[in-house]
Amino acid sequence: MNEDAQWIIMMGFLVSFSFFFLAMVINQSTVVGQTTAESVSEFPKNDIRDTRDAILWSVNNGTDTDWVQRDMSAISLSRRDAVVGFSTFTSIDHEFVYIHFNNGVTSYNENWTIL
Repeated sequence: MNEDAQWIIMMGFLVSFSFFFLAMVINQSTVVGQTTAESVSEFPKNDIRDTRDAILWSVNNGTDTDWVQRDMSAISLSRRDAVVGFSTFTSIDHEFVYIHFNNGVTSYNENWTIL
Protein backbone atom coordinates (compact mmCIF):
# COMPACT_ATOMS: atom_id res chain seq x y z
CA MET A 1 0.00 0.00 0.00
CA ASN A 2 1.00 3.51 -0.73
CA GLU A 3 0.75 5.56 2.47
CA ASP A 4 1.61 8.86 0.72
CA ALA A 5 -1.63 8.76 -1.25
CA GLN A 6 -3.65 8.25 1.95
CA TRP A 7 -2.04 11.34 3.50
CA ILE A 8 -2.83 13.40 0.39
CA ILE A 9 -6.48 12.30 0.45
CA MET A 10 -6.78 12.90 4.21
CA MET A 11 -5.28 16.41 3.89
CA GLY A 12 -7.70 17.13 1.04
CA PHE A 13 -10.63 16.22 3.32
CA LEU A 14 -9.26 18.43 6.12
CA VAL A 15 -8.81 21.42 3.79
CA SER A 16 -12.30 20.92 2.31
CA PHE A 17 -13.86 20.70 5.78
CA SER A 18 -11.98 23.83 6.87
CA PHE A 19 -13.25 25.80 3.85
CA PHE A 20 -16.81 24.61 4.52
CA PHE A 21 -16.58 25.60 8.21
CA LEU A 22 -15.18 29.06 7.39
CA ALA A 23 -17.88 29.64 4.79
CA MET A 24 -20.59 28.82 7.34
CA VAL A 25 -19.07 31.15 9.96
CA ILE A 26 -18.73 34.03 7.50
CA ASN A 27 -22.29 33.51 6.24
CA GLN A 28 -23.75 33.62 9.78
CA SER A 29 -21.77 36.70 10.81
CA THR A 30 -23.05 38.60 7.78
CA VAL A 31 -26.67 37.77 8.62
CA VAL A 32 -26.27 38.77 12.28
CA GLY A 33 -24.56 42.06 11.41
CA GLN A 34 -27.21 43.01 8.89
CA THR A 35 -30.21 42.42 11.15
CA THR A 36 -28.54 44.20 14.05
CA ALA A 37 -27.83 47.26 11.92
CA GLU A 38 -31.40 47.28 10.59
CA SER A 39 -32.92 47.13 14.06
CA VAL A 40 -30.77 50.04 15.24
CA SER A 41 -31.74 52.17 12.24
CA GLU A 42 -35.45 51.37 12.69
CA PHE A 43 -35.61 52.42 16.35
CA PRO A 44 -37.74 55.62 16.41
CA LYS A 45 -35.75 57.48 19.06
CA ASN A 46 -36.90 60.98 18.07
CA ASP A 47 -40.55 59.95 17.76
CA ILE A 48 -40.50 58.44 21.24
CA ARG A 49 -38.68 61.45 22.68
CA ASP A 50 -41.16 63.92 21.15
CA THR A 51 -44.13 61.87 22.33
CA ARG A 52 -42.74 61.56 25.86
CA ASP A 53 -41.97 65.29 26.07
CA ALA A 54 -45.49 66.24 24.98
CA ILE A 55 -47.10 63.85 27.45
CA LEU A 56 -44.95 64.91 30.39
CA TRP A 57 -45.45 68.59 29.55
CA SER A 58 -49.23 68.14 29.58
CA VAL A 59 -49.15 66.21 32.86
CA ASN A 60 -46.85 68.75 34.57
CA ASN A 61 -48.93 71.72 33.42
CA GLY A 62 -52.21 70.22 34.62
CA THR A 63 -53.90 70.13 31.21
CA ASP A 64 -56.84 67.83 30.52
CA THR A 65 -55.16 64.45 29.94
CA ASP A 66 -58.22 62.98 28.16
CA TRP A 67 -57.98 65.67 25.49
CA VAL A 68 -54.22 65.18 25.16
CA GLN A 69 -54.72 61.38 24.98
CA ARG A 70 -57.19 61.67 22.08
CA ASP A 71 -55.04 64.13 20.14
CA MET A 72 -51.82 62.20 20.76
CA SER A 73 -53.41 58.93 19.56
CA ALA A 74 -54.88 60.51 16.43
CA ILE A 75 -51.74 62.41 15.42
CA SER A 76 -49.32 59.55 16.04
CA LEU A 77 -51.49 57.06 14.19
CA SER A 78 -51.96 59.29 11.15
CA ARG A 79 -48.41 60.70 10.87
CA ARG A 80 -46.15 57.97 12.24
CA ASP A 81 -48.34 54.84 11.98
CA ALA A 82 -47.78 54.30 15.68
CA VAL A 83 -50.10 53.49 18.55
CA VAL A 84 -49.40 55.80 21.47
CA GLY A 85 -51.13 55.69 24.79
CA PHE A 86 -50.54 56.87 28.30
CA SER A 87 -52.24 56.68 31.63
CA THR A 88 -51.80 58.63 34.84
CA PHE A 89 -52.38 57.62 38.43
CA THR A 90 -52.17 60.04 41.32
CA SER A 91 -51.17 58.89 44.77
CA ILE A 92 -50.99 61.03 47.91
CA ASP A 93 -47.89 62.97 46.91
CA HIS A 94 -46.78 61.30 43.66
CA GLU A 95 -48.13 61.14 40.14
CA PHE A 96 -47.35 58.04 38.10
CA VAL A 97 -47.32 58.15 34.29
CA TYR A 98 -47.22 55.04 32.10
CA ILE A 99 -46.31 55.66 28.42
CA HIS A 100 -46.77 53.08 25.65
CA PHE A 101 -45.43 53.44 22.07
CA ASN A 102 -45.78 50.78 19.36
CA ASN A 103 -45.20 51.31 15.63
CA GLY A 104 -45.36 47.67 14.55
CA VAL A 105 -41.59 47.20 14.67
CA THR A 106 -40.69 48.73 18.02
CA SER A 107 -42.64 48.45 21.23
CA TYR A 108 -41.57 50.89 23.95
CA ASN A 109 -42.97 51.22 27.47
CA GLU A 110 -41.89 53.71 30.09
CA ASN A 111 -42.92 54.54 33.67
CA TRP A 112 -42.46 57.99 35.21
CA THR A 113 -42.94 59.11 38.77
CA ILE A 114 -43.49 62.82 39.30
CA LEU A 115 -43.10 64.24 42.80
